[in-house]
Amino acid sequence: MTRPVPGATQALRVLRFLSQRTSPVPAARIAAELDLPRSSTYHLLAAMAAESFVVHYPDDRTWGVGVAAWEVGQGYTRADPLTRLARLPIARLVDSLGLSAHLAVLHGSDVVYLVEERARGRARLVTDVGVRMPAHLAASGRAILAGLPTAQIRALYPHASALVRRTEIGPRTLAELRAILARTRRNGYADEDSEITEGFASVAVAIPSVAHYASVAVTWQTTEKASPERDLAQVLAELRTTAATISDRLR
Repeated sequence: MTRPVPGATQALRVLRFLSQRTSPVPAARIAAELDLPRSSTYHLLAAMAAESFVVHYPDDRTWGVGVAAWEVGQGYTRADPLTRLARLPIARLVDSLGLSAHLAVLHGSDVVYLVEERARGRARLVTDVGVRMPAHLAASGRAILAGLPTAQIRALYPHASALVRRTEIGPRTLAELRAILARTRRNGYADEDSEITEGFASVAVAIPSVAHYASVAVTWQTTEKASPERDLAQVLAELRTTAATISDRLR
């Protein structure tokens, strides 16, 4: 008979607990909810953080799931119900618009791309399956961030130093990020131009589901002369229809 390993069991319980929370939580709550000694909980969290399975938000004294947890689950991600249920609607969106499209989920302050469909004849995108990008720069990420509580945004971006950039374009201050997210909420969609890749623009809408922090987006090359002018209203209408279809399938 296999002997239990208490430390491993406790670490897995902590990881499962954090993965079920919609925002980072204090260590004291983790200890109380899981009936663990407080001192042991801090040691356990420190060890898990050293391996990136959890992440510490010092300003709020809270803990959340780390990127290594996603990496371990990447094999399941490809067969995840969200991925499977979204693939066909996104393929139809690509066929309808002739633009490349993708589905992403929020993971910490990044978005992870689960589905990427490239339109025929279009340039290859950096948003391939499994790729992570800063959520505050990507239209996919902004569409999700705009729906989060203010406290969670503060936890994800405690300092301006968290606002990394890939090009010369992008928010430099927390006030600029808040303004972008406020505009996203007003408009009902998110956009970006050359903030992920120079010469490429995207628009995205969140998938209306309480079970997933996810969004669907389309991307096009702004510098491509042969690219036709797009009617934004049409693009957004089809994006919203696709997002609603995916949400219905999840239910």
